[in-house]
Amino acid sequence: MEGESGDIMVTSANRKCSAVTGSARKIKDNAADWHNLMLRWEKLSEDGFNTAANIVNMRISQSSQQQLVDESPSPSSLPSAPAGGAAELQDECHKLQDVIDKMVVVVTKMEHLMTSQRGIQDLEEFHFGPGGRKFPLFHTWNTKQFESSSGVLWEAFSQELKLKQTVLQELAHTATSDLCMVYLSCWLHQPFTPPQARLTLEALLLETGHRPL
Repeated sequence: MEGESGDIMVTSANRKCSAVTGSARKIKDNAADWHNLMLRWEKLSEDGFNTAANIVNMRISQSSQQQLVDESPSPSSLPSAPAGGAAELQDECHKLQDVIDKMVVVVTKMEHLMTSQRGIQDLEEFHFGPGGRKFPLFHTWNTKQFESSSGVLWEAFSQELKLKQTVLQELAHTATSDLCMVYLSCWLHQPFTPPQARLTLEALLLETGHRPL
C-alpha cells in the first residue's frame, strides 16, 4: 500500500468504542491484519522486482555476448564471458525463490483471514438467522460484506502469487530480451491486484474504524 508508513495496531485509540468484543473485535483485528499483510506483500514485491531486474540484466548481457560470438568470424578474438556468471545468475534466482517463499506465507495467512471471516459469518447466521443481525456491527456493513471483501482480497493475491511463481520459473530460461521485459513488467504492475483491491482494503479499514470517516 503506497503512502502507508507502518502496521496498523488494534488499540483503544482506534476503536469505535472502548469495548469492542465478540464478532466486532475479531473483524476489526482481521482488518488490521489485512492491512499489515498487504504492506508486507508490497515490500516483498519491491524486493523481488529488484532481484528479477538483476536476472534480466544478466540474461541480456549473456545473450549479447553469445550473439557476438555467433556473428564473429573469429570468435577467439572476442572476450570470454566473465567467470562465475552462471553462479551469479543462480544466486539471484535463489534470492527470487526466497521472496516467493515469503509471499506464499503471506498468502497463506490471507487465506486464514478469509476462513476466519467465513467462520464469523457462519456464527452470525447461527445466532441471528440468514438475514444476520438487525443492526450493523460498525457503520453500515453486515458480516456478509466483510466475508465478501476478504474473499476478493484473497483471490486477487492468490492469483498474483501464481503469476509471480510463473515469472520465477521462466525468467532465467527466457531466450529473448523482449520476453524477459514482459515478465519483468508483469511482476512490476501486478495485474491481479488492481486498484480495486486497494479500494476494498480502504473500505474495510473505514468500516471498522481504522480510518476516520
